[in-house]
Amino acid sequence: MESIAQNLDPGALVATIVYSLIGMGLFMLAFWLFEKMAPFSIRKEIEDDQNTALGVIMGSTMIGIAIIVAAAIQG
Repeated sequence: MESIAQNLDPGALVATIVYSLIGMGLFMLAFWLFEKMAPFSIRKEIEDDQNTALGVIMGSTMIGIAIIVAAAIQG
């Protein structure tokens, strides 16, 4: 029985880490852009005012970006 460490490809591990960092960077960029374009404080609206609709929009945006990043990694 082979151990898991013997089956790991170092190139695949590096690629996974790089794509993860790129994906997190895109998430941060999207949130920053959304925050700059909105005429109100997103954090205040979601946390203080309990704006559920804005939370759903932010979540949908992040899921959309995740789908795009996943497609870019596979293609």
